[in-house]
Amino acid sequence: MLIDTHCHLTDDRLAEEVDEIVASMRTDGLEALVTVGYDRESSLKGAELALKYDAVYCSVGIHPHDAVSADTDAYAAFSELATRHGKVVAIGEIGLDYFYDLSPRDVQQRAFAEQLELAHECGLPVILHVRDAYEDSRKILFDNRRYLDNGVLLHCYSGSAEMVKVFSALDAYYAFGGAITFKNAKHNLEALRVVPRDRLLVETDSPYMTPVPYRGKMNFPKYVSLVAEKAAEVLETDRAEIEEITTKNAKTLFKRIK
Repeated sequence: MLIDTHCHLTDDRLAEEVDEIVASMRTDGLEALVTVGYDRESSLKGAELALKYDAVYCSVGIHPHDAVSADTDAYAAFSELATRHGKVVAIGEIGLDYFYDLSPRDVQQRAFAEQLELAHECGLPVILHVRDAYEDSRKILFDNRRYLDNGVLLHCYSGSAEMVKVFSALDAYYAFGGAITFKNAKHNLEALRVVPRDRLLVETDSPYMTPVPYRGKMNFPKYVSLVAEKAAEVLETDRAEIEEITTKNAKTLFKRIK
């Protein structure tokens, strides 16, 4: 059974699908999934879904796109959820996105650093979103290394193979999704090949980043199986080993997943 470590069940496009997604998880080979927060509203909704469904877990946090909304009230809400809600497994997704720059870069950097400290206070790992901002992310992470004692996950890893060596100094985990199935995935596959096996995770980022052969259509957590199959092909192993490795790694990082 696989664990989809990153999806967005709170997205409007999936709102009418959630009951069916969860009901078919066993049939689809899914043991658990993590619905990831990107602002206060989605974080609170994700926590509600995690309480409703046994196999659903959640993370809470503010995405760099929404960094302008990061404030002490939001952090207090996240801290309360993390404390009293046993199915909050991480703070995230947080980080930097210089591709869209929907929030000013200095605001993104501040919110990123503040949420690293929040994760430390909550005793939780962090889920990172990094796009076109690996050097600044590296600097912030190493400057705040004292707060990273509960784990770091680079979601939808798009950095270079060389940067894997850099982030591995932080014992980072790396999640790969549908992008590794794309025709132009050479860069992603090079990185996948050098990630330590005990730091590898799989995800969908549903409803985004749909893998081949469904690219262009809406993505669902069940398609994590296609990611696992592609990872097995690239790493010259079998699907069963990828399943065993990535599920074990997910439970090691997200200690609240049973």
